Amino acid sequence: MRRLVAVVSGVTLLAGCSQTAEPHDDLQVTDNLTIAVPATSPATSKPVGTVIPLAKKITGLVTVPQARTIALATADPELLLLSLDDPGAPARSVTMPGPVTAMSALPDGVLASVGISKMLFTVTLPDATLTAMQFDSAPGTAVASGDLELIPLTDAKAIEVLRGGGGPKRISGSMFRADQVLMTGQHAVVLDRLRTALFDIDLVDGKIGAGQRAGQGAGNATTDRYGRVLVTDTRGGALLAFTTNPVMLKQRYPVPGTPYGIAYDPNRDLAWVTLTERNEVVGYHVAGGEPRETHRFATVVQPNSVTVDPDSGRVFVASATGGGVQVMQP
Repeated sequence: MRRLVAVVSGVTLLAGCSQTAEPHDDLQVTDNLTIAVPATSPATSKPVGTVIPLAKKITGLVTVPQARTIALATADPELLLLSLDDPGAPARSVTMPGPVTAMSALPDGVLASVGISKMLFTVTLPDATLTAMQFDSAPGTAVASGDLELIPLTDAKAIEVLRGGGGPKRISGSMFRADQVLMTGQHAVVLDRLRTALFDIDLVDGKIGAGQRAGQGAGNATTDRYGRVLVTDTRGGALLAFTTNPVMLKQRYPVPGTPYGIAYDPNRDLAWVTLTERNEVVGYHVAGGEPRETHRFATVVQPNSVTVDPDSGRVFVASATGGGVQVMQP
Protein backbone atom coordinates (compact mmCIF):
# COMPACT_ATOMS: atom_id res chain seq x y z
CA MET A 1 0.00 0.00 0.00
CA ARG A 2 1.36 3.36 -1.00
CA ARG A 3 1.74 5.99 1.68
CA LEU A 4 0.46 9.48 1.07
CA VAL A 5 2.43 12.66 1.52
CA ALA A 6 0.70 15.98 2.00
CA VAL A 7 2.15 18.81 -0.07
CA VAL A 8 1.07 22.08 1.50
CA SER A 9 0.91 25.26 -0.53
CA GLY A 10 -0.95 27.51 1.91
CA VAL A 11 0.52 29.04 5.04
CA THR A 12 -0.98 29.15 8.50
CA LEU A 13 0.99 31.87 10.21
CA LEU A 14 1.40 32.39 13.92
CA ALA A 15 1.36 36.13 14.33
CA GLY A 16 3.68 38.02 16.63
CA CYS A 17 2.44 39.93 19.62
CA SER A 18 3.41 42.48 22.21
CA GLN A 19 6.38 41.45 24.32
CA THR A 20 4.46 42.60 27.41
CA ALA A 21 2.04 39.68 27.22
CA GLU A 22 2.13 35.97 26.50
CA PRO A 23 1.79 35.21 22.77
CA HIS A 24 -1.75 34.36 21.70
CA ASP A 25 -2.13 31.33 19.46
CA ASP A 26 -5.50 30.87 17.79
CA LEU A 27 -4.54 27.28 16.86
CA GLN A 28 -3.65 26.26 20.41
CA VAL A 29 -5.83 23.29 21.33
CA THR A 30 -5.09 23.18 25.07
CA ASP A 31 -4.07 25.51 27.85
CA ASN A 32 -1.83 22.80 29.34
CA LEU A 33 1.07 22.83 26.91
CA THR A 34 3.76 20.17 27.29
CA ILE A 35 6.82 19.38 25.20
CA ALA A 36 6.57 16.19 23.15
CA VAL A 37 8.72 13.36 24.49
CA PRO A 38 9.79 10.03 23.01
CA ALA A 39 7.69 6.97 23.66
CA THR A 40 8.79 4.47 26.29
CA SER A 41 10.35 1.82 24.11
CA PRO A 42 9.83 -1.95 24.37
CA ALA A 43 12.18 -3.43 26.95
CA THR A 44 13.87 -5.81 24.53
CA SER A 45 15.20 -5.57 20.98
CA LYS A 46 17.46 -7.36 18.51
CA PRO A 47 19.63 -4.57 17.10
CA VAL A 48 21.41 -5.12 13.82
CA GLY A 49 25.02 -4.18 13.20
CA THR A 50 27.46 -3.75 16.08
CA VAL A 51 26.58 -2.53 19.57
CA ILE A 52 29.28 -0.77 21.58
CA PRO A 53 28.55 -1.44 25.26
CA LEU A 54 28.14 1.75 27.30
CA ALA A 55 26.33 1.51 30.61
CA LYS A 56 25.68 5.25 30.68
CA LYS A 57 22.42 6.80 29.52
CA ILE A 58 23.12 8.71 26.31
CA THR A 59 21.06 11.88 25.89
CA GLY A 60 22.46 13.00 22.54
CA LEU A 61 25.20 12.42 19.99
CA VAL A 62 26.70 14.22 17.00
CA THR A 63 29.41 13.44 14.49
CA VAL A 64 32.32 15.77 13.73
CA PRO A 65 33.65 14.31 10.44
CA GLN A 66 36.61 16.69 10.15
CA ALA A 67 37.88 15.56 13.55
CA ARG A 68 36.79 11.93 12.90
CA THR A 69 34.96 11.97 16.22
CA ILE A 70 31.56 11.10 17.68
CA ALA A 71 30.57 13.20 20.71
CA LEU A 72 28.07 11.65 23.11
CA ALA A 73 26.30 13.49 25.91
CA THR A 74 25.55 11.38 28.97
CA ALA A 75 23.19 11.77 31.90
CA ASP A 76 26.34 12.01 34.00
CA PRO A 77 28.10 15.39 33.77
CA GLU A 78 30.44 14.48 30.94
CA LEU A 79 30.94 14.12 27.22
CA LEU A 80 32.27 10.91 25.74
CA LEU A 81 34.39 11.11 22.59
CA LEU A 82 34.60 8.09 20.28
CA SER A 83 36.65 7.65 17.13
CA LEU A 84 34.61 7.57 13.92
CA ASP A 85 37.23 5.29 12.41
CA ASP A 86 37.22 2.89 15.37
CA PRO A 87 34.06 3.44 17.47
CA GLY A 88 34.85 0.41 19.60
CA ALA A 89 38.09 1.93 20.92
CA PRO A 90 38.04 3.27 24.50
CA ALA A 91 36.18 6.56 24.77
CA ARG A 92 37.78 9.77 25.99
CA SER A 93 35.87 11.54 28.74
CA VAL A 94 35.42 15.30 29.09
CA THR A 95 34.09 16.33 32.49
CA MET A 96 31.36 18.99 32.35
CA PRO A 97 29.90 21.15 35.18
CA GLY A 98 26.51 19.52 34.69
CA PRO A 99 24.61 17.27 32.28
CA VAL A 100 24.78 18.39 28.64
CA THR A 101 21.22 19.27 27.63
CA ALA A 102 21.77 20.20 23.97
CA MET A 103 24.55 19.69 21.46
CA SER A 104 25.46 20.55 17.88
CA ALA A 105 28.49 19.99 15.67
CA LEU A 106 31.08 22.51 14.51
CA PRO A 107 33.56 21.85 11.70
CA ASP A 108 36.27 21.24 14.32
CA GLY A 109 34.33 20.63 17.51
CA VAL A 110 31.06 20.70 19.41
CA LEU A 111 28.75 23.27 20.97
CA ALA A 112 27.49 21.78 24.24
CA SER A 113 24.85 23.43 26.42
CA VAL A 114 24.71 22.80 30.16
CA GLY A 115 21.27 23.98 31.17
CA ILE A 116 21.66 23.81 34.93
CA SER A 117 24.70 26.10 34.76
CA LYS A 118 23.23 28.36 32.03
CA MET A 119 26.46 27.89 30.10
CA LEU A 120 27.43 27.06 26.52
CA PHE A 121 30.75 25.31 25.95
CA THR A 122 32.79 25.14 22.77
CA VAL A 123 34.67 21.84 22.78
CA THR A 124 37.50 22.14 20.27
CA LEU A 125 38.76 18.86 18.81
CA PRO A 126 40.93 16.86 18.73
CA ASP A 127 42.41 18.25 21.97
CA ALA A 128 38.97 18.62 23.65
CA THR A 129 39.77 22.07 25.02
CA LEU A 130 36.81 23.93 26.59
CA THR A 131 35.75 27.55 26.18
CA ALA A 132 32.72 28.68 28.19
CA MET A 133 30.08 31.40 27.77
CA GLN A 134 27.70 32.34 30.60
CA PHE A 135 24.08 33.38 30.00
CA ASP A 136 21.10 34.42 32.11
CA SER A 137 18.96 31.56 30.77
CA ALA A 138 19.63 27.96 29.83
CA PRO A 139 20.93 27.76 26.24
CA GLY A 140 19.31 25.34 23.83
CA THR A 141 20.77 23.85 20.65
CA ALA A 142 23.01 26.56 19.18
CA VAL A 143 24.42 26.90 15.68
CA ALA A 144 27.51 28.59 14.23
CA SER A 145 28.33 29.60 10.67
CA GLY A 146 31.54 31.50 9.92
CA ASP A 147 31.82 34.30 12.46
CA LEU A 148 28.10 34.14 13.30
CA GLU A 149 26.82 32.24 16.32
CA LEU A 150 23.13 31.95 17.28
CA ILE A 151 22.26 30.74 20.77
CA PRO A 152 18.62 30.08 21.72
CA LEU A 153 17.89 30.99 25.35
CA THR A 154 15.07 28.64 26.25
CA ASP A 155 13.19 30.31 29.09
CA ALA A 156 14.19 33.84 28.05
CA LYS A 157 12.36 33.20 24.76
CA ALA A 158 15.19 34.90 22.91
CA ILE A 159 18.10 34.38 20.53
CA GLU A 160 21.54 35.67 21.43
CA VAL A 161 23.37 36.75 18.28
CA LEU A 162 27.18 36.81 18.43
CA ARG A 163 29.18 38.07 15.49
CA GLY A 164 32.97 38.08 15.37
CA GLY A 165 34.39 41.39 16.55
CA GLY A 166 31.02 42.76 17.67
CA GLY A 167 29.06 42.77 20.88
CA PRO A 168 26.12 40.45 21.57
CA LYS A 169 22.66 41.27 20.28
CA ARG A 170 19.44 39.76 21.60
CA ILE A 171 16.37 39.01 19.48
CA SER A 172 13.05 38.15 21.11
CA GLY A 173 9.55 37.64 19.80
CA SER A 174 6.40 35.53 19.81
CA MET A 175 7.81 32.30 21.20
CA PHE A 176 6.93 30.28 24.27
CA ARG A 177 10.45 28.80 24.28
CA ALA A 178 13.56 29.02 22.10
CA ASP A 179 14.86 25.45 21.89
CA GLN A 180 16.84 24.93 18.69
CA VAL A 181 18.29 27.28 16.08
CA LEU A 182 19.01 26.03 12.56
CA MET A 183 20.58 27.71 9.54
CA THR A 184 19.95 27.06 5.84
CA GLY A 185 22.42 29.15 3.88
CA GLN A 186 21.92 32.75 5.00
CA HIS A 187 18.54 32.08 6.61
CA ALA A 188 17.91 31.06 10.22
CA VAL A 189 14.92 29.60 12.04
CA VAL A 190 14.15 28.71 15.64
CA LEU A 191 12.17 25.68 16.84
CA ASP A 192 9.80 26.27 19.75
CA ARG A 193 8.99 22.81 21.14
CA LEU A 194 6.44 24.04 23.68
CA ARG A 195 4.39 25.93 21.11
CA THR A 196 5.39 23.25 18.55
CA ALA A 197 6.15 25.90 15.94
CA LEU A 198 8.97 27.02 13.67
CA PHE A 199 9.82 30.73 13.31
CA ASP A 200 11.96 32.70 10.87
CA ILE A 201 14.73 34.82 12.41
CA ASP A 202 15.26 38.17 10.72
CA LEU A 203 18.95 38.82 11.35
CA VAL A 204 18.94 42.12 9.45
CA ASP A 205 16.13 43.79 11.38
CA GLY A 206 16.82 41.85 14.55
CA LYS A 207 13.41 40.33 15.13
CA ILE A 208 11.52 37.05 15.10
CA GLY A 209 9.45 36.73 11.93
CA ALA A 210 6.28 34.83 11.19
CA GLY A 211 5.99 31.22 12.28
CA GLN A 212 4.06 28.11 11.40
CA ARG A 213 2.75 25.15 13.33
CA ALA A 214 5.19 22.21 13.35
CA GLY A 215 2.76 19.33 13.76
CA GLN A 216 1.14 18.19 16.97
CA GLY A 217 4.36 17.95 18.98
CA ALA A 218 7.73 18.69 17.39
CA GLY A 219 10.61 16.55 18.63
CA ASN A 220 13.87 17.37 16.84
CA ALA A 221 14.98 19.07 13.64
CA THR A 222 17.82 19.16 11.14
CA THR A 223 18.53 20.77 7.77
CA ASP A 224 19.16 19.30 4.34
CA ARG A 225 21.19 20.47 1.33
CA TYR A 226 18.07 21.85 -0.36
CA GLY A 227 17.67 24.59 2.23
CA ARG A 228 14.82 22.85 4.02
CA VAL A 229 14.26 22.17 7.71
CA LEU A 230 13.20 18.59 8.50
CA VAL A 231 11.25 18.11 11.75
CA THR A 232 10.02 14.99 13.52
CA ASP A 233 6.40 15.42 14.61
CA THR A 234 6.69 13.11 17.60
CA ARG A 235 3.14 13.46 18.83
CA GLY A 236 1.58 13.52 15.35
CA GLY A 237 3.65 10.68 13.87
CA ALA A 238 5.08 12.42 10.83
CA LEU A 239 8.17 13.79 9.10
CA LEU A 240 7.72 17.48 8.20
CA ALA A 241 9.66 19.49 5.61
CA PHE A 242 9.71 23.30 5.75
CA THR A 243 11.17 25.95 3.51
CA THR A 244 12.45 29.16 5.09
CA ASN A 245 12.28 32.90 4.41
CA PRO A 246 9.34 32.69 4.88
CA VAL A 247 8.93 29.51 6.88
CA MET A 248 6.38 27.33 5.08
CA LEU A 249 5.32 23.72 5.50
CA LYS A 250 5.81 21.89 2.20
CA GLN A 251 5.51 18.22 3.10
CA ARG A 252 3.96 16.08 5.81
CA TYR A 253 4.80 12.40 5.50
CA PRO A 254 3.25 9.85 7.91
CA VAL A 255 5.79 8.05 10.11
CA PRO A 256 4.07 5.74 12.61
CA GLY A 257 5.97 4.66 15.72
CA THR A 258 6.59 7.93 17.61
CA PRO A 259 9.45 9.46 15.57
CA TYR A 260 11.92 11.44 17.66
CA GLY A 261 15.62 11.55 16.72
CA ILE A 262 16.67 12.74 13.27
CA ALA A 263 19.93 13.06 11.30
CA TYR A 264 20.65 13.86 7.68
CA ASP A 265 23.26 12.39 5.34
CA PRO A 266 23.94 15.06 2.67
CA ASN A 267 25.97 12.72 0.47
CA ARG A 268 23.12 10.23 0.09
CA ASP A 269 20.11 12.48 0.73
CA LEU A 270 18.96 10.20 3.53
CA ALA A 271 17.05 11.41 6.58
CA TRP A 272 17.43 8.93 9.43
CA VAL A 273 14.53 8.92 11.91
CA THR A 274 14.32 6.91 15.12
CA LEU A 275 10.99 5.30 16.09
CA THR A 276 10.98 5.14 19.87
CA GLU A 277 7.73 3.19 20.09
CA ARG A 278 9.24 0.35 18.05
CA ASN A 279 13.02 0.37 18.66
CA GLU A 280 13.67 1.07 14.99
CA VAL A 281 15.49 3.56 12.78
CA VAL A 282 14.27 4.30 9.28
CA GLY A 283 16.14 5.89 6.38
CA TYR A 284 14.13 8.10 4.02
CA HIS A 285 15.45 9.33 0.69
CA VAL A 286 14.33 12.96 0.63
CA ALA A 287 15.60 14.25 -2.72
CA GLY A 288 12.39 13.52 -4.64
CA GLY A 289 8.86 14.84 -4.53
CA GLU A 290 8.13 12.91 -1.35
CA PRO A 291 10.18 10.90 1.19
CA ARG A 292 10.85 7.32 0.14
CA GLU A 293 11.74 4.64 2.69
CA THR A 294 14.98 2.88 1.75
CA HIS A 295 16.17 1.31 5.02
CA ARG A 296 14.62 0.05 8.26
CA PHE A 297 16.68 -1.46 11.08
CA ALA A 298 15.99 -2.78 14.57
CA THR A 299 17.85 -0.70 17.16
CA VAL A 300 19.01 -0.68 20.73
CA VAL A 301 16.35 -0.04 23.36
CA GLN A 302 15.11 3.56 23.65
CA PRO A 303 16.73 4.98 20.48
CA ASN A 304 16.26 8.66 21.31
CA SER A 305 19.19 9.96 19.26
CA VAL A 306 20.85 9.24 15.94
CA THR A 307 23.73 10.62 13.91
CA VAL A 308 25.44 9.70 10.64
CA ASP A 309 28.95 9.86 9.21
CA PRO A 310 28.49 11.48 5.77
CA ASP A 311 31.79 10.08 4.52
CA SER A 312 31.07 6.39 5.11
CA GLY A 313 27.29 6.52 5.45
CA ARG A 314 27.47 4.65 8.75
CA VAL A 315 24.59 5.32 11.13
CA PHE A 316 24.95 5.55 14.91
CA VAL A 317 22.00 5.15 17.28
CA ALA A 318 22.34 5.68 21.03
CA SER A 319 20.29 4.11 23.81
CA ALA A 320 18.92 6.49 26.46
CA THR A 321 18.66 3.63 28.98
CA GLY A 322 22.23 2.35 29.04
CA GLY A 323 21.98 -0.06 26.10
CA GLY A 324 25.05 1.27 24.32
CA VAL A 325 25.71 2.76 20.90
CA GLN A 326 24.73 0.89 17.76
CA VAL A 327 26.75 1.11 14.55
CA MET A 328 25.17 0.19 11.21
CA GLN A 329 26.48 0.26 7.67
CA PRO A 330 23.46 0.50 5.31
